[in-house]
Amino acid sequence: MKIAPLVSEFKAIPAIQHCLVHSGQHYDDQLSGKFFEELRLPKADVNLEVGSGTHAVQTAEVMKRLEPVLTDFKPDLVIVVGDVNSTMAAALTAAKLCIGLAHVEAGLRSFDSSMPEEINRRVTDNLCDLLFVTEESGIRNLISEGISHERMFLVGNVMIDTLLHHRELARRSAILDQLGLRSGNSISSYGVLTLHRPSNVDKRDILEALLSAIHEVSQALPILFPIHPRTMGRIQELGLAKYLANGSGNTGNGLRPLAPMGYLDFLCLMDSATLVLTDSGGIQEETTVLGVPCLTLRENTERPATIEQGTNHLVGTNPERIMESAHEVLRNGRSEGRKPALWDGKAAQRIMQILATQNHLTVPPLSTTQSQNTSEH
Repeated sequence: MKIAPLVSEFKAIPAIQHCLVHSGQHYDDQLSGKFFEELRLPKADVNLEVGSGTHAVQTAEVMKRLEPVLTDFKPDLVIVVGDVNSTMAAALTAAKLCIGLAHVEAGLRSFDSSMPEEINRRVTDNLCDLLFVTEESGIRNLISEGISHERMFLVGNVMIDTLLHHRELARRSAILDQLGLRSGNSISSYGVLTLHRPSNVDKRDILEALLSAIHEVSQALPILFPIHPRTMGRIQELGLAKYLANGSGNTGNGLRPLAPMGYLDFLCLMDSATLVLTDSGGIQEETTVLGVPCLTLRENTERPATIEQGTNHLVGTNPERIMESAHEVLRNGRSEGRKPALWDGKAAQRIMQILATQNHLTVPPLSTTQSQNTSEH
């Protein structure tokens, strides 16, 4: 979702030769292959096929397999996105080869060093020549870490580029009909749950507390749960399947397990939801733009703009707080939030404008307002 708008911009500029590298860190067909198809991404020029492993193994394998690709392609710039192990590994590889480096989604901080993603973000940002920032907090965080202003640019959010570009297409998805949620022009009330962070799914007491609380909420509102393969494995291993509704039938309340979904189906499901519960960073951002109440099942967030301006509520993992917050949303309904600055679907264009300026390329100009927004903070 973060790469698609960038690739679209690169393809429009003949002077830019680009190579798309897929680390293979995420390789499940429903979680990777289908996304390439739906977002109309070309097949990756290189697939490193790293697969699963510990953090050290994944990082080492990406570095080992990426190094000859960069040595052969000889790029002027490596662009990394997000905060996964592949992000940091690619950044380390490029930096050690003295290749220019840019980070899309720079500056986000949870200030929780127990999160692997926090370590990945900090290491990556300190290595980069260009830092493309999604929200104002990112600028403040980078300044506090002593990073020079000349390296950072507030450009908006490429995740939102993808969402806004595909929203109308997603609304034509048949997923609501398939799940028995639509009757004529009427859509039933329902919630959506996603869980995948190791801190939430690897410890039996935490996972059971979460499932128990959300199961309780689901007695008032059906909660649809597209389950990450790793999360489903943990639920089965820990004997917690009792909290899931029997089968995946389309009637009645309960916590309803579903197979992983493609991007368009899931966007459609979120867009019409009464409530979303998640531990995902990206979903906090997407629900803010969609105007859907979001309960974040974590003790911290690296995306404070979604709370300060959006519809996100940080509720942690305490069952009582989760149930209380969910029932409050059900009583009060949606409350309109605001979109953070520059979350307007133009982030990739701003990034391209900056790269063109840095490399003396000619690209179509942005409007006057947009051009002002790309200046260094």
